[in-house]
Amino acid sequence: MQWSEVITDKSLKDLPYKIELDRYGNILMSPASNRHGRLQLWFGAFLEKNLGGEALTECSIDTPEGVKVADVAWCSTQFLACHGYETPYSTAPEICVEVRSPSNSEEEMRFKVKLYLDKGAKEVWIVLETGQVRFFGREGERDQSIYQVNPQPELSH
Repeated sequence: MQWSEVITDKSLKDLPYKIELDRYGNILMSPASNRHGRLQLWFGAFLEKNLGGEALTECSIDTPEGVKVADVAWCSTQFLACHGYETPYSTAPEICVEVRSPSNSEEEMRFKVKLYLDKGAKEVWIVLETGQVRFFGREGERDQSIYQVNPQPELSH
């Protein structure tokens, strides 16, 4: 299956799952909690407020392992001038954010980090359900973001 078919398939429109494709075109689905959705919105707003540009949720990126969907991605004005809203993106936006769900393994998260970095992301953020953020660059895990921001979501309960 091609990504263009996924996004136009009416039977897939209202699923309560995040959809991605593997390298063979098979659909992969991951359930998302309401807390997951809240974290996506919080990080998108945080990135736009602190870095300008635009944040996207459910950002599709074409990788050698199929189309992966970052929960949040931050795009600079330069990135948008070059790529617009290409779907899926052939190059990853500067920051890709994955909100880790209980069903995600550490191995799966590291795999996505590598895919996004290999496709051009400057930094990948992994957000734990507690709101704690881990930052990754090509050299591995970082103590802080290269973008000089310190995201600390305040979540009720």
